[in-house]
Amino acid sequence: MSTNSEAKTLVIIPARGGSKGIPLKNMRRIGGQTLLARAIESAFATPSVIDVVVSTDHPDIKAEALAHGATVIDRPAEIAGDTASSESVLLHALGTLDVLPQITIFIQCTSPVIDPADLQAAITTVASGAADVSFSVVPDHGFHWACDETGSAHAIGHDVARRPRRQDREPRFRETGAFYVMDTEGFLDAGHRFFGSLALARVPEEHGIDIDTMADLELAQWRLARTTPALGLDVDALVTDFDGVHTADTAYLGQDGMESVRISRADGMGISLLKKAGIHLMILSSETNPVVTARATKLGIDVAQGVNDKARVLKRWMAERGLDPERVAYLGNDVNDLDPMSLVGWPLTVADAREEVHAAARHRLATPGGHGAVREAADLILTGRTATNQSAAPSHLAVVPAWAN
Repeated sequence: MSTNSEAKTLVIIPARGGSKGIPLKNMRRIGGQTLLARAIESAFATPSVIDVVVSTDHPDIKAEALAHGATVIDRPAEIAGDTASSESVLLHALGTLDVLPQITIFIQCTSPVIDPADLQAAITTVASGAADVSFSVVPDHGFHWACDETGSAHAIGHDVARRPRRQDREPRFRETGAFYVMDTEGFLDAGHRFFGSLALARVPEEHGIDIDTMADLELAQWRLARTTPALGLDVDALVTDFDGVHTADTAYLGQDGMESVRISRADGMGISLLKKAGIHLMILSSETNPVVTARATKLGIDVAQGVNDKARVLKRWMAERGLDPERVAYLGNDVNDLDPMSLVGWPLTVADAREEVHAAARHRLATPGGHGAVREAADLILTGRTATNQSAAPSHLAVVPAWAN
């Protein structure tokens, strides 16, 4: 067992592409990020972690892992099927290394909320020699029951004649599946994750989400729909819808059939400040209306309207300017924004966006469309760039990490 508090620590994330319950489950998005990206981000935000390895058999997962700074190990077919154990993947990954870490951490993407502080505490437990393994759990105060071979129910762990209050019951603990921190030497000797002395790493109940079915995924998306409050966005571009973002999604219709809209002067100032900061800007609208052109012309920014395929146009615009999609923000409000939102690193929504659009966002603004939402987004971007310039820190440190929901 390691007794060094500075022990070299490696995270291994198994992420195969053949999930049957939810096809390509690890690439599904919650809070505007894939499950894989959330896991990698949380791992890298943990002080003791020196590297993150993703073991996969799928090219899209490999590309996503590399894009977020992880090292990728190609998983052989014999351990990529439904029956392959997690331990077999961990052992294979460790077997490819020239130098073994003192501590190995097994993280599962299917737990979308991991607080690096909780993970660091578990690492410290193992590194200090207090335990060989520490794994995440949440308390469970429920009354448990089981059925015998006849179908009759019987109590497990409690007296049916005595029903103490929740606060008077000793909790059991349920594995969240989020992380398992292990002394590497002990794991290699045992060949499984539960060996030697075990320590429970208690995490908040709201972090105990585990995604196995579509119902789990939908519930997680609903629970995390408000996403992480951002302190600042370090991005190079902002793309916005028009109706419902620059406007309140309403229009004035005159007797001559001409439309006019109400916009916020604060948004105009926000755009001006972003231009001065060198941020690329575009309005991307599915509507065709002279008022959109007039507004974009006055603001002096790119515009594309009458667009049926927003994602295609956005891809081309980013490519022409050499933009990294992970460093682009998109501000939307309705279902036709979902596809372009899925392409960028920072999908944003105005406060009054549709709920299914909020569920796809990484951050929900406090301001409704047409009332200064664009200015709020601009302020976040300017704050993020200032913080990054002052600290010279990686861009992901300019925001509250995804685990802090």
